[in-house]
Amino acid sequence: MIRTRFAPSPTGYLHIGGARTALFSWAFARHHGGQFILRIEDTDIARSTPEAVQAILDGMAWLELDHDEGPYYQTKRLYRYKEVIEQMLAKGDAYYCYCSPEELDAMREAQRARGEKPRYDGRWRPEPGKTLPTPPSGVQPVVRFRNPVDGTVAWKDLVKGTITFSNAELDDLIIARADGTPTYNFCVVVDDWDMRITHVIRGDDHVNNTPRQINILKALGATVPQYAHLSMILGDDGTKLSKRHGAVSVMQYAADGFLPEAVVNYLARLGWSHGDAEIFSRQQFVEWFDLDHITPSAAQFNTEKLRWLNQHYIKVADDARLADLTRPFLIRNGANLDDGPALTAVVALVKERAATLSELADAATLFYRTLHPTPELLAQHVTADVVPALQELAGRFETIAWERAAISAAFKETLAAHGLKMPKLAMPVRVLVTGEPQTPAIDATLELLGKARVLERLKAGLPAHKPE
Repeated sequence: MIRTRFAPSPTGYLHIGGARTALFSWAFARHHGGQFILRIEDTDIARSTPEAVQAILDGMAWLELDHDEGPYYQTKRLYRYKEVIEQMLAKGDAYYCYCSPEELDAMREAQRARGEKPRYDGRWRPEPGKTLPTPPSGVQPVVRFRNPVDGTVAWKDLVKGTITFSNAELDDLIIARADGTPTYNFCVVVDDWDMRITHVIRGDDHVNNTPRQINILKALGATVPQYAHLSMILGDDGTKLSKRHGAVSVMQYAADGFLPEAVVNYLARLGWSHGDAEIFSRQQFVEWFDLDHITPSAAQFNTEKLRWLNQHYIKVADDARLADLTRPFLIRNGANLDDGPALTAVVALVKERAATLSELADAATLFYRTLHPTPELLAQHVTADVVPALQELAGRFETIAWERAAISAAFKETLAAHGLKMPKLAMPVRVLVTGEPQTPAIDATLELLGKARVLERLKAGLPAHKPE
């Protein structure tokens, strides 16, 4: 049974990098009929907040990354970490270290002065024939893992290939602080062991943690999972991803009007590919996903590509669903949804060019607001030479059945009678009826607005027709 996990620290929101890690871990488990575990690594009490936990849960739910177990919270497993540490102390795999922070600083300074890499020198590490210092009174010790000093630790990374570290480069890691709280690298090991994690898929900022975690797992007699380290995501400009180009909360994308299926599709292509496929469903992604086609090089975030994908998903989305999703954006725009055509019909008309739900709402707002064309627009488009044609068109509108084909025919007949081109007549109609110089197809727009409203607005903006 393949078991993967997503294990964020609740010290901030769920950002794009974390969401991609969660997606790949989820998809790998789903592809193999395995299980996906959600674990909240909240032992950093000072920085972890309930709001950040909720932001993670909200982001996972919005992306529809369902978990089979969890969420587990590390703060509820402190008893287990203490139990394992006691066992390691008893076996000699861990030991107490009484170095003060000042001693450690002095140790590192002396090493730097000698041109050496700063590291713990093992002065409290028990060895055969070694006499340890007398523990100082009143000092609470930390607990350190007794890392092997010889040989290497290596693993075949499922993305990066074989990675090897010399044990001589790894000093004895602190696994419990002086106050007894366990440290990150230790908690991760115990959790992965207890939760029977078979594959750890995570960012490559964890590569340096992996040899330490493998050594602890081996000391515990635990099965070592397989590791896959995902390369970082760069911004549009090729630099480290920042808030100005994508490194914002996943829920910010929801607030900006992106659809979850578009974000999932986009994240899937950040460092993974299936031939030339650019657009695919969640089900296709799960069917296709493997670790063999993850690139070891950095992925690059492209905001315009995400917008293009989102526009595609808006175009093909069910109109009733789109209407429900767009409604909050319209309300935010001040639209009165009780005074206007059915929102589903409006969405169907205006969705073709919208890249986000926010843009969709902006395009739909003209159907649900009081008309306020600017004097500049009126002066530019409702000119004296076109007024007779506008008056005739209004007259034709009064006599027709209010449907798109009849409205289009009324335009054509009026244009022919006055020798005008369509833009010369359509532009002032748009301004008079919607207050905007640009709308979807004018006949479809007028049909949705309704006959009474169109005639009322046309007549209000034109001088009374004087028969000759």
